[in-house]
Amino acid sequence: MAIFQVPVEISNRHIHLSQEHIEALFGPGYELTPLKDLSQPGQFACTETVTLVGPKGSLTGVRVLGPARASSQIELAATDTFKLGVKPPVRDSGDLDKTPGLTVVGPFGQVELESGVIIAARHIHMNPKEGLKLGLKDGAHVSVEIPGLRGGVFNNVLVRISPQSALFMHIDTDEGNAFNLHNGDLVRAVIGKFLQVAK
Repeated sequence: MAIFQVPVEISNRHIHLSQEHIEALFGPGYELTPLKDLSQPGQFACTETVTLVGPKGSLTGVRVLGPARASSQIELAATDTFKLGVKPPVRDSGDLDKTPGLTVVGPFGQVELESGVIIAARHIHMNPKEGLKLGLKDGAHVSVEIPGLRGGVFNNVLVRISPQSALFMHIDTDEGNAFNLHNGDLVRAVIGKFLQVAK
């Protein structure tokens, strides 16, 4: 059994857009405006926001993340899905088959997404050198131990390995609040077996 430390980054609700949908929402030829860099190299939060409209309600000010992707994707926490009235599955990013859609409203127009809404599976990013050192392959799963008075264990944490990745664990706001975690907090990932919460 091996153990390594990993910093946490908490992901708020956000949307990734294809270039086609960027132009439909913000205007022909529109290019996203970087606001700040994210932990993963080449990815950034944008100044642009949109409104999501579901069967039961809407969410305003949802941040667009760049750069443009091949397919549009909305990542929500479970709490968000209750307000919108959708039931997305827990999925790895990019796995959008048989996922629900929403209406996305921008300042220029709106897009009716037939699919693309997910609750992102909690995951750890790392580069191939780190994966080799730890004996992990892309798609592996580990347990993560959370310290503190509201600590506990995340099992089934997906490992995503890419040359463009930096070592971070991504969780959503519901998970961060439940364990009183903040951006930059260090947690312990355990390789070899799933942990059990002490009774």
